[in-house]
Amino acid sequence: MAGPLQSIERAAAILRLLAGGSRRLGLGEVAASLGLAKGTAHGILRTLQHVDFVEQDPATGKYQLGAALLHLGSSYLDVNDLRSRSINWADALAARSGEAVRLGTPLEGQVLIVHHVFRPDDSLQTLDMGVLLPLHASALGKVLMAFGASPVEAAVAAGLEAYTRHTLTDPDDLQRALTEVREQGWGAEVQEMSMGEASVAAPIRGHGGLVVGAIGVSGPVERICDSKGRPQPAMVTLLREAARAISRDLGAARW
Repeated sequence: MAGPLQSIERAAAILRLLAGGSRRLGLGEVAASLGLAKGTAHGILRTLQHVDFVEQDPATGKYQLGAALLHLGSSYLDVNDLRSRSINWADALAARSGEAVRLGTPLEGQVLIVHHVFRPDDSLQTLDMGVLLPLHASALGKVLMAFGASPVEAAVAAGLEAYTRHTLTDPDDLQRALTEVREQGWGAEVQEMSMGEASVAAPIRGHGGLVVGAIGVSGPVERICDSKGRPQPAMVTLLREAARAISRDLGAARW
């Protein structure tokens, strides 16, 4: 039986190295960390970059994991496993926030709702399990795009449909919103999908820190947001605590 291909082993080592760090790495750092010649490391990185498994920052020349690999990472994690490990935390979040909680994963350019906890009151509600939401008009979708779990380009190419007058339909506006999501660590939508409704979401990470899903709370604007139309800080805190707890259960060590 033929032995393992050295080039594949080295490519895998580079991907593990990039996944295990909290910052981009330069060619010299990659080569030195793995004991490779710079020419060898550069050739493998260029091949990985060609298939979108690795991305290079044009300003610094440093490397990070690419969107295609991040998407594979989210596909690798079994949705049922993600859901089973999230149920208790989602139930607790709904009880503490008083709002509905949904868990979403990327699916063919949309957000698939894989778990839904009703708002803990006696109001009439509809189960959203299996519902598909647009990426650009949902807090869950913005989080998935911002952290590389779903490609932004595909959403833009499909057309940014307007659901209300607040929906982000301009690609530049969407990119600015996603930059804000990355900087603050959570995303929101206020009346972008439905008038009078708002939601806020945070990323769920698995092994290696890859974003594999998102968890969010949703409800009437006056309960989700403050008087200035921003999500209430207490709501964001509860949400991020739940996201971190689920991420830890999924093996995200840094959380």
